[in-house]
This record gives sequence, C-alpha cells and structure tokens, in this order.
Amino acid sequence: MGQETTDPRLDLERSTASELDLELEPVTSEDEDYASVPVDYRISTYPADFTLEVLHQKWKSDDFIIPDFQRAFVWKPTQSSRLIESFLVGLPVPPVFVYTEPESEKFLIIDGQQRLKSIFYYFEGLFEKDIRGNRQEFRLTGLHPESRFAGKTFKELTEADSRKLRNSVLRSFVVQQVDPDDDTSKYHIFERLNTGGTFLANQEIRNCVYHGKLAESLAKLNLNLDWRKVLGKPHPDSRKKDIELLVRFFAMRDISGYEKPMKDFLSKFMYKNKDASDATFEQSAHVLEETCIALLESLGPRPFHIKSGLNVATMDSVMVAFSKNLQEVPIDVKSRYQNLLCDTRFQYCTSRGTTDDNIIRERFSKAEEFLFG
Repeated sequence: MGQETTDPRLDLERSTASELDLELEPVTSEDEDYASVPVDYRISTYPADFTLEVLHQKWKSDDFIIPDFQRAFVWKPTQSSRLIESFLVGLPVPPVFVYTEPESEKFLIIDGQQRLKSIFYYFEGLFEKDIRGNRQEFRLTGLHPESRFAGKTFKELTEADSRKLRNSVLRSFVVQQVDPDDDTSKYHIFERLNTGGTFLANQEIRNCVYHGKLAESLAKLNLNLDWRKVLGKPHPDSRKKDIELLVRFFAMRDISGYEKPMKDFLSKFMYKNKDASDATFEQSAHVLEETCIALLESLGPRPFHIKSGLNVATMDSVMVAFSKNLQEVPIDVKSRYQNLLCDTRFQYCTSRGTTDDNIIRERFSKAEEFLFG
C-alpha cells in the first residue's frame, strides 16, 4: 500500500484508501499499465464560440451530458455571481471542454460544468435544488457594494445588460475522435483534461465516459454477496476498483483479441458493450454468480489474497478458468490450486509483465491446465 509510483492518481488512491477499500497486491507491470499513455489517435478539436443564450438553449434541449461524479453543483453563490459579473463587464472566462458523442451528437462535459450551470441557473433565476428540495433565488452576491449588478436577478438587469449577457461568448473546445473507430480516446481526453479538483481512478473515468446499461449493471453485480466474499470486502470500494475487476473478468473471458495496454482493452470492452441487450446482461450475471459460488465452495473466501493483498493476475486467470468449467470442477481442485500457486512459471506470470500479451496467454493456459487438465 505504501509503494510509490509515477502516477499521481494511483499514489493518491493508495494514500487515501480506507479500511473498507480493496487492498491489491502492488505489481509494477499493473502500475505501469494504469499510467500508460495513449496510442496514436486522429482527433478533431475545434473552438466554438457559443453565446450564453445558445448554450442555455442546448441545456434546455438536453444536449449536454454530465458525468455521474460531476452531477453535484458545488460552487458557492459568490463564485457563480462573480462569473456572471465577469461576462457583464467583459472580463475573460476560461473555456469549457466538451466531447461529441458519435451516436447522439450530444456533448459530454469534460471540464466546465460549474461554469455552465452557473450561467443556466442565473438565466432561470434559481439555483439547483438543495437537500430539502428547495431552490434558492439567484441574486448576484459577494460583489463590490458599488457594483451596479450587486443583488440583481437576471430579470432585474436592464435590457441592455440582459442582451449583453445573453450575447456574451463562452469559448468551447469541441473534441471528437476521427480514427480509430472505437471511441477510446474519450477516456484519455477525459483523463488529461478533467480539472474538477478530484483525481479519478481508471474505472471512475470509464463509468463517466461509457455511461449506459453496462455501467448500471456492473454496479448491481458488484453488490452480489458471493462476489463480495471472493473479494474479502463486504462494502463497495470507494474508487471502484472492485467494478474494474468485474470488467476485467468479463472482458478477459475472451482474450483472443487482447492487445496491451490492459486499461485500453477494458475501455474498449465497456464501449462495445455499454448498451448490450438485456439477455446479454442476464447471462453475464448468471456466469458471475455461478463462478463465485464454485470458487467459494472449492477454494473458500478471499482465495486470491496470496501475499500482501489481492493478486489481480491470479484472480483473472483462475476466475476465467472456473467460469468455463463450471460443470466439471474436480473434487481435488483445492490441492490443484495450491500446486498452481507453487508453479514457478505461474508465479512469474502473476508478478512480472502481467499485462503483456504472451504472459497473459501463458498464465491463462497454466490455470486451465493445473485446475481442469
């Protein structure tokens, strides 16, 4: 847990982990994959100088998508008021970044949600609902007492000031992936450009950019009691490492198309399956449930805590092997598992180069051979 890496997100994640969170065995290759840089992409990025009135109309038309973790409006009325005053007096305002969703042509807000909502709420005259369901009136507060805008709602502005605000421009950088046709750059763009004040873990980013039925289904599966026993933690991980392990299990049941890095492989899986059929989700849930039951009956709880924490590479290979042999689990599988853990090549494949193509295929083959051969 104390191992330092070159990725500030991973360092922060480890340093702030609670006792309720998963403790993963530190493996250098896994850390390197976590922080890996993107492969080549062709990205189209262009500035769009939308007026505030046009942005508000897009908001009312549901043209904006706000990632789940960003949904809360956290700015104080004074912060929002000063932003509005900046437009009214002509001061520069930082741009926002949005990503064009290929299917819907809607805008995923990467950076700038607080600014955009402040604008929209001022036009509407009310802030977001509080915990009691009430909406506070939006009057410009915290300005210099002599400011002619102090204390005013949008409706109380002069006609000229109202027009100036509506016609003010907020530069927006619109990003869209041109090639390859897999939308995976959205993950890396969000990872690099989001400045919301919170470092996001890899799976948190995936849940933001690949929102859909798959993300919702994974959240439900993550609460399965047998799955929690396999992990050895009764409560969900605060940084969604457990959900990433679910994605890894489902994605690696078919490693025929695997290419390093692992984090892009998992992102492509989520993109491809984000809105799969209900039948597919039901089948996946059944496979996970039956696999966890078989693991617990055969190996007991927390079977993948080998040394200092849960070994992810052991987990993916053994879980996938079990999932493909549920009807023919040998009665001596527990001793077979111990033999597997003692195999020097398997030890190497679960501690070195764990995301390399050839290492993955070797350890999956070893798990299948020792446990079910």
